[in-house]
Amino acid sequence: MREMGSKSTVKLLVSLVMMLVCLSSQLEAQLQVGFYRNTCKLAEFIVKEEVRNGFKIDNGVAPGLVRMHFHDCFVRGCDGSVLIDSTSSNTAEKDSPANSPSLRGFEVIDKAKSRLEVLCKGVVSCADILAFAARDSVQITGGLGYDVPAGRKDGRVSLASETLTNLPPPTLNVDQLTQNFANKGFTQEEMVTLSGGHTIGRSHCSSFSNRLYNFNTTTSQDPSLDTTYATQLKQKCPQGSTDPNLVVPMNPASPDTTDVGYYMDIQANRGLFTSDQTLLTNTATANQVNQNARDPFLWKRKFAAAMVKMGQIDVLTGAPGEIRSNCRVIN
Repeated sequence: MREMGSKSTVKLLVSLVMMLVCLSSQLEAQLQVGFYRNTCKLAEFIVKEEVRNGFKIDNGVAPGLVRMHFHDCFVRGCDGSVLIDSTSSNTAEKDSPANSPSLRGFEVIDKAKSRLEVLCKGVVSCADILAFAARDSVQITGGLGYDVPAGRKDGRVSLASETLTNLPPPTLNVDQLTQNFANKGFTQEEMVTLSGGHTIGRSHCSSFSNRLYNFNTTTSQDPSLDTTYATQLKQKCPQGSTDPNLVVPMNPASPDTTDVGYYMDIQANRGLFTSDQTLLTNTATANQVNQNARDPFLWKRKFAAAMVKMGQIDVLTGAPGEIRSNCRVIN
């Protein structure tokens, strides 16, 4: 009986230890608003200041940073891996065709990191800096500010090949988009909400020229594209051009403002990408487009909430990650 009691006690202790380990792991994995309050209280202020400085020089920095955060989180989670430079033995995410040359704002992250390393060496992760910078970019362009839970660690792996299987290309239809976002834990409504990020920034002609020329065997131009808009796009993006500097605003009426102009463009068949205009081909997503176009404040609130959720995809908070001293290089 004593032996049986002893075994039961051991089993109970083992179970308690396992429960404590699991609880500890869960607590460790939780991000916190105000994470640097006691360790580097000026962290968010410094990032915001650098975003403002960068925006004054080039307002394209803001959409670049929002997009960079998105492209970071959809590949390996929000671990700052998109910031890592390629080496002679590895092509990193930033040099994938899905990212280069469309991503912008790396210098803003570098400047913020340099200042923070002087002030609080080895404390603030590059992944958190990018999350803060994306929030500040939304706010500086007219979107709603939001609290950013922090405590991410930086990843040690960055592979260009992984962008092709994780980032949604601009050619996807609504079902493919829904599945791509579902793979990252998002609902279809959240997919439509986050697609509104295309309201700011610009696109290279190569991302949508398939809609202007040789669309399919029966028509040279995508019939879902407004003909007047298509003519304007053709003037800016001549057929066969390979000039990487040819770009157009994604929301021509207000390219530097986070507003619902994106959804109004879709309603008018002026969505720039296939993945934009396709939102009208499904009853549920079309309803979301119309609702967002009607209620700018509602969309801004939903967008802020979706950005917070996106910033928590597969974050590293423990031993697998690190705090890089230089965002471009693994320690």
